[in-house]
Amino acid sequence: MILNFLKPYTKEFSYNLKLAYPVIIGMIGHTLVGFVDNAMVGQLGTSELAAISLGNSFVFLAMSFGIGFSTAITPLIAESDALNDNKKTKSILSNGIIICSILGFILTVLVLISKPIIYYMGQPKIVVNLAYPYITLVAISLFPLIIFQSFKQFSDGLSFTKIAMISTVIANIINVVLNYILIYGKFGFPKLELVGAGIGTLISRFIMVLIIIYLIKSNPKINQFIDNLFSLKYSSIIVNKIVNLGYPSALQMMFEVGFFISGIWVCGIIGVNHQAANQIALNLSSLTFMVALGLSVAATIRIGNQKGFNDYVNLKRIAISIFLITIIIEIIFALVFIIFSDFLPWLYLDNNESFDVLETVSIASKLLIIVALFQIFDGIQIVAQGALRGIQDVKIPSVICFLSYVVFGVPIMIYLGLYTDLKATGVWIGFLIGLLIASILLSIRFFNKSNLEIKK
Repeated sequence: MILNFLKPYTKEFSYNLKLAYPVIIGMIGHTLVGFVDNAMVGQLGTSELAAISLGNSFVFLAMSFGIGFSTAITPLIAESDALNDNKKTKSILSNGIIICSILGFILTVLVLISKPIIYYMGQPKIVVNLAYPYITLVAISLFPLIIFQSFKQFSDGLSFTKIAMISTVIANIINVVLNYILIYGKFGFPKLELVGAGIGTLISRFIMVLIIIYLIKSNPKINQFIDNLFSLKYSSIIVNKIVNLGYPSALQMMFEVGFFISGIWVCGIIGVNHQAANQIALNLSSLTFMVALGLSVAATIRIGNQKGFNDYVNLKRIAISIFLITIIIEIIFALVFIIFSDFLPWLYLDNNESFDVLETVSIASKLLIIVALFQIFDGIQIVAQGALRGIQDVKIPSVICFLSYVVFGVPIMIYLGLYTDLKATGVWIGFLIGLLIASILLSIRFFNKSNLEIKK
């Protein structure tokens, strides 16, 4: 009986995963590079691990805005693809590249100008001194990263999600090799430690842009859209559409990332070992989050297609199928975090059993128990965001994200982290509450909008 009830949704699992898995692999590739960066730098010491956490957190806010803005391209491409409007598809790509290039340059400059703020954030001095030069290199790498995103969102919108996956995987392999050589000073190169990690990130992101352009040009089904790439034509109508969808999407992602960055800063105020433990928990949860993020992209693509067809009955059914598979997968991940909570932190630290290492492992193990429950709500809220983006509803969801993360989540996190004995555990309780609120409100928003369209 239950199986028959679920059949209209479970039969979509296969195609959902077919669309999502290249995105998941590509995003996990990004996160694995972060894992390798953290693991390599962690061998240098807990201060170095805390420094890379602080450095990335400083850049992530700008990066999240740029990536969030670029996601506007995907639903517009998916809608025009459903209508077989090739001229509009090419115009969206051209204008998307123009806007993302300008935005990438602006974000890079803003991060470089604001970099001295790091000295006034109440972080340990040794951590700040280590993070400062690393920030410069990662800030410059924002420019190629945001340009890459314009091509990624375009190919994703056409359901060619493997293109970005291949580009990302190749670039990440190059990044890992460069990190190994430059962090530790192998093959005659100087030992650059955190600066080496930054150089590896910068070079690999420029290479990633070249790879995705090559792959799109080599694909006979979509290379028509990239012909005469450097004779881009400006369209105020298309630009307005991208901007109107892009800036609320950027705010959604920025509020969410800012929420987690606040946690990093709070843990930095608590102490180096709490910050290092927080980074371990964040990095591990990011790995599993990429699965939900891939499904979120699948939701944007499939729901964008159905919007183009004006078929809201199937749109809602497909959305439910994506929510359902996300919840099932996240429950499995939750069990993994609970079972291996004592083992996983050791993947990041040298097994020398010093006081700092043992305290960091103890804190991180407790955080992973909260991460287990956190996974489920994190998955639901990101899929809800993707679904809402598919129907091009982004302004009210950005308000919901602001309320959930900034108004409720951050104050709870600060109070529990700094004014109770919970410390880093309190920070993660704040994360959990913010995501719980967001997952409920965003889901209600999507299904209310869908039901209204069905009634019409």
